[in-house]
This record gives sequence, C-alpha cells and structure tokens, in this order.
Amino acid sequence: MRGDDRTVTVIAGGVGAAKFLAGLVEVVDPERVTAVVNVADDTVVHGLHVSPDLDSCTYTLAAVNDTERGWGLRGETWSAMEVLQRHAAANSVVDSDAAGWFSLGDRDLGTHLYRTSRLGDGLPLSRVTAEIARGWGIGATLLPVTDDPLRTRLRTVDGRELAFQEYFVRERHDVDVAEVVVDGTRAAHPAPGVLEAIGDATVVLVAPSNPVVSIDPVLMVPGVREAVTSRRSSVAAISPIVGGAALKGPADRLMRNLGHDPSVAGIARWYSALAECLVIDLEDEAHAGAVEASGMACVVTDTIMRSVDVSADLASTALEAAGWSP
Repeated sequence: MRGDDRTVTVIAGGVGAAKFLAGLVEVVDPERVTAVVNVADDTVVHGLHVSPDLDSCTYTLAAVNDTERGWGLRGETWSAMEVLQRHAAANSVVDSDAAGWFSLGDRDLGTHLYRTSRLGDGLPLSRVTAEIARGWGIGATLLPVTDDPLRTRLRTVDGRELAFQEYFVRERHDVDVAEVVVDGTRAAHPAPGVLEAIGDATVVLVAPSNPVVSIDPVLMVPGVREAVTSRRSSVAAISPIVGGAALKGPADRLMRNLGHDPSVAGIARWYSALAECLVIDLEDEAHAGAVEASGMACVVTDTIMRSVDVSADLASTALEAAGWSP
C-alpha cells in the first residue's frame, strides 16, 4: 500500500461486491475505501429492519462471513428459527413472515435488533451502519446510498407482484420477470457523504454485482448516476457475467427477461455511459472487441474470486484500469 491520500469509491451491492471489497482492502488502506451500497433489497422481517447488502459487505470485511453458505455469519445457529417454524407448522401458517421462509440466524438477529433499535431512536441508516461497522472493527466506510426507503418490486410474467426478498429468497429467483420497479427513488436523497465520496475519489469502481437489482437502484437515487457519469474517465466496472452466465444469482436470467443480452457485450452496453473501462474474465477474452465496440476500453483478467488473493489481484487490475497508478 502507498502512504498517500488517494481514495477509491465502489458502487456496491451483494455478495460479489463483498468479495471484491475484501480483496480491495488488501491492496488499498481500508481507511481510503468507501463503498456506496444498495439498500433497495432492504426489508422488514419479524418487525426487524434487515439490510442484506450492507450486512454481506460488513460481515465479509470483518472476515466473519459464512463462505460455504454464501451469506450470513460463520458458525451460525438457528434456534430462534426452529421455534418460529414449529409454531408455524402447528398452525398451518404459510404465507406470513411467521412461516419462517426468511431465515435469520441467532447471531445475525443481534445485528438486526441493534439496527432496528437505533433506527427507532431516530438515527438515520447511514449513522447506524457506521456504528455496526465500528462494532466489527471495519476500517472501510460503508455508506447506504440513501437514508430514505427504497424497495425493489418485481412483476412476474404471470402477473404476480413480488417484493425483492419474496422473489429472491422465497421463490429462489426461479421465476421469469416482466418488470423491475424501485419504489422511492424520486423522493430519495443521497445519504450524507455519498456524492462527496463519488466526486472526490481518485477512482470509482463498479463492483461485479447484479446490474439490474444491485447497481441500478444505487444509480437511481437522484444525483448519483450523474455523479458517476461525470467521472467516466476514471471509472472502471467489473463484469458480473462470465461466459454468458452469472456466477451466482439471477443477473443473467433477469437481463434476458428484460430484453438485454446476458454477456460481457451486454454489460458493456449497460455501463458504457458510466465507465471508461470494463474488466472481463479470461473466458470472455474473445469478446473484448465487442466490449470495445460499445465505446469502452476492455481489460481481461481472472474475475472469479475463489480466494481473497484472487480478489486482491482483481482489485489491483480494476484500479489500474480506472487510472490508479501502482
């Protein structure tokens, strides 16, 4: 790491962003890293405010995440959910939260209890997020893109309307989607520090997150897309699509459902107005020309983050692609 005052801001959402951030803080002083994180998949479950993307980033940066399950805390237990599900089964409860379809581990409940209590004390989400990060000893700054409520809704091809977690967890994202809507964007304001983090950063990176439901909701908050676009010459994005498919989650299926090409060329068209460069995987090297045809530079490297070391190498490559000198 260089002892200088350069900073990097990451537009982030979900597990892909969390893995990327874990590598980034290996090559950049964590105190110089800010992540602007999606909150449109936040939800209230059992009366508790749950922020899945913020929690994924928090737990991964604290090195307490469950790498086998891909979410939540390592060494988790499920006693509270077992009792909940016992009551639901005894009373034939199926459609309610009380059915227990959204599982919260016993340790994870502590995070949501703290967040909900502090929000109830009148603190904004950005302040509570900073407090939770402090509790885990995280040096990087995690900023929810807004303190105002955003909620992603998906309309399925058979006419159902699902909240994001109903789609992602209950339905296991195994449905075809006709439309994605993010409620609350027009009334939302960027959380304190968000626009400054984007405008003042040496470089801005777009994490390898789902462009439809993780990155776009961040950019929909008024002023955020414009702030990133104004930095285009020092912005690099990492493709979440490898070999025409998402490594995890529904990004490829959602893109296809919504009429977009689920390939690195499709990702390049999605991000061409935002970023100067797209970082793609070795498997897609033959498609570098298609990326460049969209008006973006293209860098090819290993993007499959099997370990923190690979994530760190990817972070170094993305930084250089955005103009960060080694």
